[in-house]
Amino acid sequence: MTKYVYDFSEGSRDMKDLLGGKGANLAEMTNLGLPVPPGFVITTAACTAYLADGEVPSALEAEVTEHLDALEKAMGKKLGQADDPLLVSVRSGAKFSMPGMMDTVLNIGLNDESVQGLAKQSGSERFAWDSYRRLLQMFGKTVLGVDGELFEHAHDEAKKAKGSTDDLDLDAADLLALVDAFKAIVRDATGRDFPQDPREQMDLATRAVFDSWNGDRARLYRRQERIPADLGTAVNVCSMVFGNLGMDSGTGVAFTRDPGSGAQGVYGDYLQNAQGEDVVAGIRNTLALQDLEGLDKTSYDQLMDIMSTLEHHYRDLCDIEFTIERGKLWMLQTRVGKRTAGAAFRIATQLVEEGLIELDEALLRVTGAQLAQLMFPKFGDTSGARLLTKGMGASPGAAVGKAVFSSPAAEEWAARGEDVILVRRETNPDDLAGMIAARGILTSRGGKTSHAAVVARGMGKTCVCGAEELDVDVKALTITLRDGTVVNEGDVLSIDGTSGAVFLGEVAVTPSPVVQYFEGTLAAADGDDLVQAVDRLATHADAKRRLKVRTNADNAEDAARARRFGAQGIGLCRTEHMFLGDRRQLVEDLILADTDDEKRRALDALLPLQRSDFLEILRAMDGLPVTVRLIDPPLHEFLPDLTSLCVEVAVAEAKGESVDPKRRRLLEEVQRLHEMNPMLGLRGVRLGLVIPGLFALQVRALAEAAKALKDEGLDPRPEVMVPLVGAVQELELVREEAEAILAEVGVEAAIGTMIEVPRAALTAGQIAEAAEFFSFGTNDLTQMGWGFSRDDVEAAFFSRYLDLGIFGVSPFESLDRDGIGRLVRIAVEEGRATRPDLHLGVCGEHGGDPDSVHFFHDVGLDYVSCSPFRVPVARLEAGRAALEAAGSDTR
Repeated sequence: MTKYVYDFSEGSRDMKDLLGGKGANLAEMTNLGLPVPPGFVITTAACTAYLADGEVPSALEAEVTEHLDALEKAMGKKLGQADDPLLVSVRSGAKFSMPGMMDTVLNIGLNDESVQGLAKQSGSERFAWDSYRRLLQMFGKTVLGVDGELFEHAHDEAKKAKGSTDDLDLDAADLLALVDAFKAIVRDATGRDFPQDPREQMDLATRAVFDSWNGDRARLYRRQERIPADLGTAVNVCSMVFGNLGMDSGTGVAFTRDPGSGAQGVYGDYLQNAQGEDVVAGIRNTLALQDLEGLDKTSYDQLMDIMSTLEHHYRDLCDIEFTIERGKLWMLQTRVGKRTAGAAFRIATQLVEEGLIELDEALLRVTGAQLAQLMFPKFGDTSGARLLTKGMGASPGAAVGKAVFSSPAAEEWAARGEDVILVRRETNPDDLAGMIAARGILTSRGGKTSHAAVVARGMGKTCVCGAEELDVDVKALTITLRDGTVVNEGDVLSIDGTSGAVFLGEVAVTPSPVVQYFEGTLAAADGDDLVQAVDRLATHADAKRRLKVRTNADNAEDAARARRFGAQGIGLCRTEHMFLGDRRQLVEDLILADTDDEKRRALDALLPLQRSDFLEILRAMDGLPVTVRLIDPPLHEFLPDLTSLCVEVAVAEAKGESVDPKRRRLLEEVQRLHEMNPMLGLRGVRLGLVIPGLFALQVRALAEAAKALKDEGLDPRPEVMVPLVGAVQELELVREEAEAILAEVGVEAAIGTMIEVPRAALTAGQIAEAAEFFSFGTNDLTQMGWGFSRDDVEAAFFSRYLDLGIFGVSPFESLDRDGIGRLVRIAVEEGRATRPDLHLGVCGEHGGDPDSVHFFHDVGLDYVSCSPFRVPVARLEAGRAALEAAGSDTR
């Protein structure tokens, strides 16, 4: 029989799949003997069953009752009893941290009777009514679906009537009146009174947490962070401890190291006389954690000891939530903390130096996506820029954009190509879409643990929080500073997520030192601690990886830069780009040639130009392989637009003007060659076979370039790649012609093909008889395998497919392992069965995608090829893939 409920003492941190991250870590802290309020966890299995059936499992109610009874006995009081009530929180907790994306309800158990008992037991009527109004507000919005703005408005009106903007200025009578107002809001909005039965409150809150797994913001966050949609969330039922009992109480968030920089020290926020959501919501600006030492040294010292215990136990940066109730410290949560990309590299190497982890584990704790973030530019000289204010640097980076004041506006402006900065008083989970669309986020409230800060760090977005000098008016769409300066929507802002600086206007940026390191213009020893951390882990990745990393480059400049970045050759040199621009006319002449002499003249004109292109690229990659893909694009790309040409001729005829015979002849050819779906038409190998001499020209140009370099004493290593092959006979015909030319010129070159047509993958055993290498063109393979036209489908329906969970991520962004990946696997297995020494690589965009690199390692490819900028990312991920594979082999 399935067990759906676990006491904290029954779990451990290894049970995240079942208990969620929060529940598993509460259990771990309980087992470590740390001060954790008693409670229990309703498992993710209960959630997934509820979401599948629409009802909670039949056995769940009895299990919850059993654990609630045990909790009541341990606490010596009943849930919601009138004289001295047990109150509980009901919190979400998925396997992967999703801060603010799902629901939480505090103070479950309060009602019209028990609030009186809480007041008497605590000795504070204000505290009791404040706790009750919080329950009404959270329960009303989260569980009953009442518009949260109604509560906010009533709360603001109560403070306004008091002549204050501070919650703490509301006394017990004010809060009692606010409770009555909140109850009226619930009644008016739902047609029913707020439930007075404590158990009903708890059960309804549990269902609400389950439902929040499929809420809009949770789905959007999972899509952004690539979290599977079928995991579900656990529900943590925990006895309440109160940070809002007075100024000797409070709540806070702490980090064992700075999650922004990785620096060691005391980092976090503390708020007196408050409950936990006040800190992360940024409703009031917090104190620095260090200030707690002067307020309550005993609790501060105990917290420092616990932070050290947790960091050594988890061997990582820990993110901790705590509450102090009248001088008693309670631990409410811990988890391995989210961190910026720079902090991830610094902390990983610090922990190696401290002897807590080995270098292999350090490499596994950073990602290629994080490395990519570090390669973005930063602000340069800001001495001439107008500094508006400084807030808290919450998530590093440099962002420049036009100010917008709402999530929908950020989405709208970004969709039309504008760079924007999302400006808010404080963000909330409903702002997620705008945060994703924006270049950076700026808030006037909140600290490093506010919603904006946590979410921005997780996404790698630049963020400045707590810029108190900014009066943000989201209705007027303005920012007003104390000196009278007004910033309007559309004005350009520049924000520095490291220093917290906010500038008016555009500030120039400078290259990342990490890029300078990879390019070789900055030695690791001369760089800062971040550059040295990147150097150490990238070097270790190179030592561990099996996959080689090549680049996609079509010119000598890109080839040289990729080589500096560590590329071990070119995996894709696209030649079609070489025939556009001024040379397009020559290709047009070749296509329209009527006689052999006309074709020969066109080919003779193209040959030296193509040879010059290859000379430069082979020279830049001397000693390394250069895979040249023969011309691939649809024929229409080299011809005039059919519609424009038709109009030109028709207008001339209508005016009675004579039409140039060449233009009329061109129109006839364009009409003859016009295709309804050119991406599946006359392109690739088909074009080479239909227009004799075209592929021969390219092979000869490549061979002659290689021969010239060999004569100079260099070591060119050309490879000929035939595109869009679907049948071995196509490759055999091209290969026969290419081998003859190579032999004539006196150059050796491997000849292979792209595997980008599904039929090629399914007949790879046959094609390998004529191919020395395969390179998987996963862009086209994905298009043809799914039946997608990439240019159309991404805008047409991909967002809907992502919302519906059909995709976890776009198959053009990360390889579809189940479908397209299976085609790759079949081709690898059957190709190598025919030719054991078959060389295998990938040259689609997936070659630089961190997740896809792991698949290519597992399936047995020899190399990945990606854009020059992604080469360091692929190198790092290839090393991580090798370690992960080795780890799974030993398990």
